[in-house]
Amino acid sequence: MKRLFLTSSLRRVIKDSVKHIKDHRDMSLVFITTASEVEGGNKQWMKDDRDALVEVGFKVVDYTITGKNEQQIKNDLNKFNVICFSGGNTLYLLEKIQESNCIEVIRDFVLDGKIYFGISAGSEIAATNVYSVYTPDDVKKASNLKGYKGLGLVDFIIFPHWGKKDFESVYFNFRLKHAYTTNDKIILLTNYQYVRVEGDMYKIEEVEK
Repeated sequence: MKRLFLTSSLRRVIKDSVKHIKDHRDMSLVFITTASEVEGGNKQWMKDDRDALVEVGFKVVDYTITGKNEQQIKNDLNKFNVICFSGGNTLYLLEKIQESNCIEVIRDFVLDGKIYFGISAGSEIAATNVYSVYTPDDVKKASNLKGYKGLGLVDFIIFPHWGKKDFESVYFNFRLKHAYTTNDKIILLTNYQYVRVEGDMYKIEEVEK
């Protein structure tokens, strides 16, 4: 049974989400930082999410799929119980997944019953198709992108950080207009919500601010 926890801001919801994971302490978790590689600044947001995973008891190892091939990634992921994709640039992350040809490796990891955490871009990439999150600025950093096929782990797409002032411009000036079709099932997710997926069931969970 597949188990996913799709978040906007992991550090704000991790303590609630692990209530749904039996014996999560000391589970080995691979923290995939690929989406953040083209982001500027000190990336404190990513460090905070990583620290939160450690705080609740996961054994965290940093990892990138950039520059690796399918077999390397398969061998490396086999060592872990949990996979977590950090936030960052969704289209850049997709480009690196395409280049390493590892979509099926990641899908098999999850469909074998191991746990998937997504943070922002890592949540968006779980969808069947990520075209609705396209922005011109994002695609500039993914010049070799070949299509918008996602991991296909869920039949909806997350729009993260809903209601956050920093994201108001990208949503109202571009993303909502771009995504205004009947093609996608979209979940608008605040920083204090996450989507819990168990098999074919999914539920939006909410934590106190």
